[in-house]
Amino acid sequence: MKWAYVIGLTFGLAACNGAKAPDTAAAADTAGTTGAAANAPISAATSAPVTPVARVTDVTIPSGTSLSLELTSAVGSDTSRVEEPVRATLRSPVTINGQVAVPAGSEVTGVVTAAEGSGRVKGRAHIAFRFTSLRARGESYDIKTSGYAQTAAATKKKDAEKIGIGAGAGAALGAILGGKKGAAEGAAIGGAGGTGVVLATKGNEVHLGPGAAITTRLTAPVTVRVKS
Repeated sequence: MKWAYVIGLTFGLAACNGAKAPDTAAAADTAGTTGAAANAPISAATSAPVTPVARVTDVTIPSGTSLSLELTSAVGSDTSRVEEPVRATLRSPVTINGQVAVPAGSEVTGVVTAAEGSGRVKGRAHIAFRFTSLRARGESYDIKTSGYAQTAAATKKKDAEKIGIGAGAGAALGAILGGKKGAAEGAAIGGAGGTGVVLATKGNEVHLGPGAAITTRLTAPVTVRVKS
């Protein structure tokens, strides 16, 4: 009887200990998982640096600001037509209070406002244009500028020389042919001949090709967007 009691007590203790074993293992597993999670490396997405957002500032370029330009299209007094497009780029940046408002190389466009070829009797060749649009940093702006104009040089001195040479040559020829009367008639003929040369000859034209350096000014302020 005594031995049966001891054996039963032994099996009872073993059964109790066996029932608690799973709880101990589960606790160990939980602790292991928690520790692994705590020690896991931070993901690349979480640790990636945040890209700063560019700040955009409005900068106003005042009226009267000079624009140094270089033509990229050709114009001519005898080849261009009114309203024909004209293109150029900035040769130097526009700077306001130490900040570059418009970088060099920015494009400006405009139109021909006058184009007159040289006349045979009078009227010098003339070309004029102005700019109406600016494109900088991928954005376009309407602008107003002073007109740029160029007129051909006068040829009156050369014309007078041509007429004078014609008259002198005619007088010399007339003198050889018939004395004073012949000289007078020869001078008239020679003068008429010199005048004919002038009337048949057109004056100089005005041509400005790509690469020509010109300067104009804003006649109204313009506000541009500058990233910083």
